[in-house]
Amino acid sequence: MRNRSLRSLVYFAAALGLVVSLFAAAEFFDAALRSVCSVSSFFSCALIDNSGKTTTLGIPDYLWGIGGFVLIFIAAFLAERRPKDLARSYFLLGVTSAGVVLSLWLVYVELVLIGGLCPVCLAAYLLGGAAWAGALVLTLRLRRRIARDAKESAPEPDQETDVTD
Repeated sequence: MRNRSLRSLVYFAAALGLVVSLFAAAEFFDAALRSVCSVSSFFSCALIDNSGKTTTLGIPDYLWGIGGFVLIFIAAFLAERRPKDLARSYFLLGVTSAGVVLSLWLVYVELVLIGGLCPVCLAAYLLGGAAWAGALVLTLRLRRRIARDAKESAPEPDQETDVTD
C-alpha cells in the first residue's frame, strides 16, 4: 500500500470516527437514538448508556472519542505537512496508540463490568484501530527510509589510511 493511501486511511478513519463519536454523543442525550443501535440485549447502546459507567477520569466517553479523533486528524495533518519529520510521525503514532489503549479499557468496561457492547462504540474503536495501523506503517516506513538514506550518504571508510604527523 502506498504512503498516500495510508495517509488517506488515517484521515478517513479519523473523519468517520468523529462522525460516529458525534452520533454517540447525540444518542447519549436522545433515548430515541439509543433504540436505533440496540440490536439485542448484548449489543445495546441503551444498556451501556444506562449503566452509569460512561465516564473515564470524569470525562464522558463520547467526548474522549470526539476529542481523540479531532486530535488524530490534526496530528495526521501535521505529519503530512512534513512527511520526512520523524517526530511528527511519532506524534501521530502516539496519539493513535493512546486512543487504542483507551479503547481497550472501554471494551473491558463494556464487556466485563457492564456485560454488553455498544455497536456505535465498537465502530469507533475499530476506526481508531485502523488509524493506528496506518500511523504505525507510515512511521515504520519513514524510519526505514531515514536509516537507508543515512547509510547511503555516510562516507565510505578508506581502505588505506594515510596518517602523517
